[in-house]
Amino acid sequence: MARNNEDRFGAPHVEAPPPPIIGTNEAASNEQAFSFVTPTEFVELPSRGKFYSDDHPLHNQESIEIRYMTAKDEDILTSNALIRKGVALDRLLQNVIVDKRIKADDLLVGDRNAILVATRISGYGGSYDVKMSCPTCFSSVEHGFDLSKLNVQYGDNLEEHDIILASDNTFLITLPKTKAEVNLRLMTGTDERDLGKLAQTRKKHKLPESSLTDQFKKIIVAVNGSANKSHINELVDCLPAADSRYLRNLYFATIPNIDLRQDFECNSCGAFEEVMIPFTTEFFWPKR
Repeated sequence: MARNNEDRFGAPHVEAPPPPIIGTNEAASNEQAFSFVTPTEFVELPSRGKFYSDDHPLHNQESIEIRYMTAKDEDILTSNALIRKGVALDRLLQNVIVDKRIKADDLLVGDRNAILVATRISGYGGSYDVKMSCPTCFSSVEHGFDLSKLNVQYGDNLEEHDIILASDNTFLITLPKTKAEVNLRLMTGTDERDLGKLAQTRKKHKLPESSLTDQFKKIIVAVNGSANKSHINELVDCLPAADSRYLRNLYFATIPNIDLRQDFECNSCGAFEEVMIPFTTEFFWPKR
């Protein structure tokens, strides 16, 4: 009957064409079109990995891989809850580090600074416009710094400052007035957070500030070969101002870090000098 019907109407039976099959390469291409991979970069570590323990992932590593800052990272930076707790930058650091074995809190301060600067550049560029006070005339002026031109301080100029690198990777310094020999260690992110909490506690209880001596008690690990904490505290509490200034200047001039000094010219009084780049809220929260 089917054959007779075909002859009667003059319409031959045609098999329906099979559905189109997308080739493997075409399917992969379509999938890749919707697979977005955040770019990464390698950031040079000021410490070159020399001051981490043997079991640390960054031991003797000269660089660290981080990914570019994303919109989700901006959510962290604008979270009022994280900002109030003072952990927004710590969360940001942990997010951008590719190797999750590395904890942001364990990073040396100089390495943290290098990563933060690189992250800021990847997110908002190297131009950093900030309102600051002129060191000469004290006028409030707007000045632009170039974060992409900051130099790296590797901590390899110890000999010229008569600093000895001890076997435990501490810095041995002889103070000029008391002649005491002190061993200093490098601070980590955890140390910075602890000092911040201590400062907040003092402020809450209306106690006098002691940020400088608190920091000395953190970084000094031995006095004249003694690691006794009471001996360290006793020295710090009665440290002559000359020794305090010497220790502070020497420490920050030699530790592995990003050199945050840059030329500044005041458009009010015309003063021209090298200044420390001020880190305000505009560093990660630029106005434009």
